[in-house]
Amino acid sequence: MYKIGDLIQYGGTGVCRISEIKTQPLPGSDEQRLYYVLQPLYKACVISVPVDSDKVSIRPIISRQEADRLISQIPQREPKPFHSRASRELAEHYGNLMKENSCDSWIDLTISIHSKKQKIQAQKRKMGSVDERFLKQAEDMLFGELAAALEIPKDQVREYISAKLEEQKAG
Repeated sequence: MYKIGDLIQYGGTGVCRISEIKTQPLPGSDEQRLYYVLQPLYKACVISVPVDSDKVSIRPIISRQEADRLISQIPQREPKPFHSRASRELAEHYGNLMKENSCDSWIDLTISIHSKKQKIQAQKRKMGSVDERFLKQAEDMLFGELAAALEIPKDQVREYISAKLEEQKAG
């Protein structure tokens, strides 16, 4: 069980801080249920989720060391871009990767869509809206978790990654 103040990764919402743990009555019953009250770091809302819920993935955020390890592995990663003319197939494939709720999946998804984007732009074409939407979503989730793990502002994550990869190349 998590405690108040813990940072967790909550499903499609992203990084949240547990601000409270409280019991609430179940509607139409005398039973009580334990809830986490979550405050997303990058969205203005409050979420109440049952402690024992298995409907949405909840996990601790990665450590600073894990974040740096993942970043250092980026140059070696070679995920294959996924191609389909059917936007439904693209959305299903990308959606499944997003549901894995892991930085590894988000990195691979981001790299593969960026690679696809470069090839499409070289042909003077425009990337499809499904690719664009999932690229934004994967980067948002990834950068949110990396920012929290590295204790830096979310808008500085791209810069941090570039600097680390340059250091690695020079080193």
